[in-house]
Amino acid sequence: MAAYVPPGWPPAVHPPGSEGFERTAVAWLLDVVPADYRLYGVLRRYPVALAAMAVHHADACVAGARGGYRVARSELGDALPAHGLDAVLSAYRAEGRRLVGIARAATLVSRALRGETFSPRLADAPRLDSAAGDEASGEGAAGEEASGKEAPGEEAPGKGARSKGASGKEARAKDAPGKGASGKESSGKKTRGKGASASAGGQPNQRAS
Repeated sequence: MAAYVPPGWPPAVHPPGSEGFERTAVAWLLDVVPADYRLYGVLRRYPVALAAMAVHHADACVAGARGGYRVARSELGDALPAHGLDAVLSAYRAEGRRLVGIARAATLVSRALRGETFSPRLADAPRLDSAAGDEASGEGAAGEEASGKEAPGEEAPGKGARSKGASGKEARAKDAPGKGASGKESSGKKTRGKGASASAGGQPNQRAS
């Protein structure tokens, strides 16, 4: 059974505890640090020291790339055309991602050289977590729909407006003349109005007589 390595472990380095681990770790770490570091034999004799220096160097590279990205527009905006500045920012972003990966890998190798062992964790399986998260999200959405249908006094999304519209139609239907109590009152008013008109029309007749 192959030894477990955490996500971000450099492919060129053998798993911790396996044959060739220390040798491949030293070779990879020497590629991380500047070439002049190869002149110091002490770093080959003590891989833990080499790993510590590699971690500091990688972290400094990440900080430098981030700092350069933040001031690129103000520093190069007047000297480069717009498309040139966009290309520089794109290069900063690409290198920043690469350097972050190297810094993480160097940290993992340094921990392994110090004797730390790694074991699988749930957080180390992003694909499974994301799939489970998608399923959970789907279940949550379904739960919300169910609660929208079942919960009394709560309207499901998108249905409230239609329900209110229907209620409005019913209200207008009730208030329409000739329907319901309101209709009767309206009819009564009209009837009384006709009676008043008739009596008013009768007064001239009386005067005429």
